[in-house]
Amino acid sequence: MNIALWIVQGLLCAAFLMAGGMKVFAYEKYKKQAEEHAKGKGIISRELTTFIGIAELAGAIGLILPMATHTAAALTPLAALGLAIIMVLAVGFHLRRKEPPMPAAVLLALSAFVAIGRGLY
Repeated sequence: MNIALWIVQGLLCAAFLMAGGMKVFAYEKYKKQAEEHAKGKGIISRELTTFIGIAELAGAIGLILPMATHTAAALTPLAALGLAIIMVLAVGFHLRRKEPPMPAAVLLALSAFVAIGRGLY
């Protein structure tokens, strides 16, 4: 189980580093992609996008760093829980806009798996 959790943590870390990094450091590219998918539905503000990106980056770091350094390992399930909450909101956002929520739902399930799996140890 520990190996499975580490694999999922690594995959989640990579996914959230890419998504959060794009929102924070490549906003124009993110905005262009979001506008293509939005099809006239509008996009969220730059400030909110940056906030979400920073939260995703912090969560990605929190998935790996505390347990890898054996320092405050209790932060890992909290980071996973925070990312799961972000993904609950993302699923709702995409459903409201009649967009496919599956990518956010998969990240939600994986984040919940890590939060529960690491919280029990």
